[in-house]
Amino acid sequence: MKKRGAVITASGIVLVIISLSIAASAIPTNVTGPGDFFVSSLFEEMFDEISDEIQIMPGDSAHFSYTTYSSDVPIMWGIQIIDYQVGDELSINISNIFGDDYGTFIQDEPILFEALQISQSDTLNLEIKNMGENDVTIITMFSEDPENSEALTNPDSPVMSMVMPLMISGVLLILGITVSIIGVIVILVDLKNNYDNKRNY
Repeated sequence: MKKRGAVITASGIVLVIISLSIAASAIPTNVTGPGDFFVSSLFEEMFDEISDEIQIMPGDSAHFSYTTYSSDVPIMWGIQIIDYQVGDELSINISNIFGDDYGTFIQDEPILFEALQISQSDTLNLEIKNMGENDVTIITMFSEDPENSEALTNPDSPVMSMVMPLMISGVLLILGITVSIIGVIVILVDLKNNYDNKRNY
């Protein structure tokens, strides 16, 4: 019986293993959980401002402000629930000092990132209300014009040193899974052909 299907499948599995190895080597060794991942020094350079941790009890609200200094640039903001539990939910209302409403966002995952287009320098006010049943500890993050930040434009920055291997790992993972599926299909086709040949004899 032909072994081409097994060879193709094995090649796909090897690609998946290589992908996982690259991903594992790209993650800093001091990262022990999702909380450490985004507050680690590796990602601090991505944001112009990261708040201190603050605890919000169920039904209570916390307020944060961020002043922009540029005009007509995107503002990336993010909120992380450090001690996230299933069922946690935040309601985030964003306005400016003039009372203009930038919208209300619901967060029911550990991390939320959004971008706002600001036409002129402004002060953004975030009202963050705990809609869940547990106390939550959060941090907020802000960055002006994140696409042109040094963290993403400098290939030698710590962020890019991790992002690029993860991108390569992702491509290899998809390729490995695809090749493995093709190998399984080839095995099934060869088995069918082998069975048909035996029946003809």
